[in-house]
Amino acid sequence: MVGQVTEEVIEQVRTANDIVDIIGEYMQLKKQGRNYFGLCPFHGEKTPSFSVTQEKQIFHCFGCGKGGNVVTFIMEMEGYTFHEALQFLADKSDIELPATASQKHSSISPENEQILSASEWVAKLYHHLLRYTKDGKKGYQYFKNRGIADETIDIFQLGFAPEAKDFTAAFLNKKGFHQQILVKSGLLSQHEDNSVSDRFRGRVIFPIRNHLGKPIAFGGRALADQEPKYLNSPENELFRKGRILYNFDLAKKYIRKQNEAVLFEGYMDVISAYQAGVKNGVATLGTSLTDTQAKLLKRYVDTVTICYDADEAGNEATYKAAGILQKAGCNVKIANLRENMDPDNFINEFGGNAFHNEVIKSSLTFTSFYMRYLKKNYNLTLEGDRINYIEKVLEHLATIDSSVEREYYLKELSSNYEISMESLTQQIQVHRQKMDSVRDKQDKNSYTNKRPEFRQQKKLLPAFHNAERRLLAYMLQDPSITDKVQEEIGASFNIEEHKIIATHLYAFYEEYNEANVSKFVEMLKDDHLKKLVTEIAMLSEHDQITNHEINDYIRMIRAEHNNKENIQSLKEEQKLAEQQNNPIKAAEIAMRIIELQKQWKNIN
Repeated sequence: MVGQVTEEVIEQVRTANDIVDIIGEYMQLKKQGRNYFGLCPFHGEKTPSFSVTQEKQIFHCFGCGKGGNVVTFIMEMEGYTFHEALQFLADKSDIELPATASQKHSSISPENEQILSASEWVAKLYHHLLRYTKDGKKGYQYFKNRGIADETIDIFQLGFAPEAKDFTAAFLNKKGFHQQILVKSGLLSQHEDNSVSDRFRGRVIFPIRNHLGKPIAFGGRALADQEPKYLNSPENELFRKGRILYNFDLAKKYIRKQNEAVLFEGYMDVISAYQAGVKNGVATLGTSLTDTQAKLLKRYVDTVTICYDADEAGNEATYKAAGILQKAGCNVKIANLRENMDPDNFINEFGGNAFHNEVIKSSLTFTSFYMRYLKKNYNLTLEGDRINYIEKVLEHLATIDSSVEREYYLKELSSNYEISMESLTQQIQVHRQKMDSVRDKQDKNSYTNKRPEFRQQKKLLPAFHNAERRLLAYMLQDPSITDKVQEEIGASFNIEEHKIIATHLYAFYEEYNEANVSKFVEMLKDDHLKKLVTEIAMLSEHDQITNHEINDYIRMIRAEHNNKENIQSLKEEQKLAEQQNNPIKAAEIAMRIIELQKQWKNIN
């Protein structure tokens, strides 16, 4: 039993949720051999070291060391307790947990639970008012005038906050929510005289959901002459504008499927595009793109198409966002939007098909966009400006690794400005040589600075230590091997953690008599042991192992154990000789100990 949930129920939930599918909802996984790999969501990295095995239903990051099964992953990603993670997975697979298991074991504070609950009630209230009441007609008409269908209004739970000063406050008061919580959540505004009023009154409402689809904040747009025109909820523990993306909860399955995300600037752009069939769209929340948001996108996709307004401000924002996305490792494309248009009015004027085909599918490469973007800084009718512009473009082209891509744009420069390909190519080589020189220097400094740490991380383990790890890896996948090891050496592993794992494994097979690493990990109470087991289970081993190999591992482990026992016995003899005032005998024993240690060091 774990709390009030039986092991059978836990196993049922785990079995119903394939670890590759669940983790695939949080990050991009690519199959390599028998396992799946991706960028670890728990630490920053550019080379994938996060591995998932479908066969064993476990994950392990070789970078930061985190590992476990599907329940562990959800606990780590969401900050959930075990019971919350289990409930989350049970809900996904339509498994009903026993009533006793549904008791609250929440990882979030009671105050934040209240904010979440209040936000959910308000989202439903505002949406109902918009769709079905006379009070919401003004808001409903606004969306209809913008070309938004009822189905889309329902999907995004768009709403309207009535103009009455205390409508929302009175509604939530009846539901039992405290005023202080509602002010902190940003649903109510507190004034200097300590009176409160509805924050979003008289505005159409865009609920802002977290990646699980729960409303955590709201965006409001004024319909009259209110200031400001756009208003968001204030930030709190649940809502950080720079850490989430609007519509990510709905878009992520389409993002994974298409391996591409479309990044917009505003709510209406996302909603209009979604209605037009571009469902992999997300938006920042009234702020510039952040590193955190870019890394979130990179976990899911290789390519991001930026679709900001095609005006001067939009081009500036596009250039900045592209740099952040490229730094995160994304391939960046720029939507081919007509000048001075935004995505929403393009869709309304030309339709969804035109938007999909002419804007998104016809996206520019970042280099094409950059060459256009740069022109605003130069008067190309002047010879000096033309030369400076070409030099700047060449500096960028030098950073492109593909020689084919470089040549494509060089031909464009050559044709437009009547410069020979030979001259342009020579200048590119000059820039690339400079880059190589700087990179070599950085790599050398990096190696010099990190060399001691690198040596420590890559330190070779003794032969007996590796033998124990490999033997445990086979034991985790075959009960019969475990039986043999138990009979031959029992708990006589030399590494204390390995001894504990083996002891637990003997008990596990005695009860279940089946190889199930995911289930075994769940039985362990110590988080460090769980991570170590998943690391060992991920060792690349052959499906079959011969008796000869097993015997070799056992021989090494036993020899190390015996050597330690012999040395310990000699140390006790040495201590006794010292107590008996026999320094000659004590010195002889000390020499035997040193000789044994030398011999064993040479073997290992």
